[in-house]
Formats: sequence, C-alpha cells, structure tokens
Amino acid sequence: MNPWADPRWPETVRREVVQHLESCYPLEGCGVILHAPSESSWRVCPLRNASPRPALAYAFAPEEWLAVCLQADSRGEQLMGVFHSHVDGPPTFSAEDRSLAAPAGHPLLPGVSYLIASVHRGCVSWVSEYGWTNGDFQTRRV
Repeated sequence: MNPWADPRWPETVRREVVQHLESCYPLEGCGVILHAPSESSWRVCPLRNASPRPALAYAFAPEEWLAVCLQADSRGEQLMGVFHSHVDGPPTFSAEDRSLAAPAGHPLLPGVSYLIASVHRGCVSWVSEYGWTNGDFQTRRV
C-alpha cells in the first residue's frame, strides 16, 4: 500500500520526501517543498535536523533554512509544504508541532501544508497532511 497516494502532490515529490525521511531513521527527518508556478516545477529540499532531541523533534538548521529561503526567492519559488517524520509514532500534529508552527496562536507560514510521516523500522507507513483552518491545524483530506 502506498503510504502517500495524494494526487495533489507530484509523484517525484512524494518519492523524494519518503526517501529522505526513511534515510534519516531512527532520527526525525525534515525539509520543505517548493514550487515555481511560472515553470510548473517542484523542488524538495531536505534540511538537517538541528534539534537537540532529533529522535523526538525536529528543527531546521537556521543557516540552511535561510539559504533555502533566499534561493527560493531568487528563483520565484513558493513554499508549499513543510515535512518531517515521527519516529515509531503516529503522523499526528503534536502539541510540540503546533507550538513551533503557530507559537502565538497564529501560523508562521500561512497557507503552507504540514506533512508528517510515520516512520516505523525505517519505512514510511503513512503520511498525513495538515493545514491551518478555523484557528487550528486540521487534517487535509484528499
């Protein structure tokens, strides 16, 4: 069974995200998905997990995150998704995920999808997508 069969995301994007997150196991992996509407192109940017607790949480390495933002701006790319994995746990939006994504009760990245993959024994078993709706992060359905 495909852990992430959502047709709204190109197959190459889904494959690259899954491969990166599986390669990070037993630590959480993370990154972003960018899209250049003018060229109809997509780019997956894996980022180093700089969390002091990488088996339990993720944090973008600030210098890498800044470089990706500057490069995306110069290419005319839009941030479409933030992704990370939960190691041997469900792909649910945790309280820690929520506090990082909306620390003051407002999303830091409005309109961006948050993708969370459940990785068990090195294999992605399911990917859930969340978006900001009605004042909180809600599961997005296909």
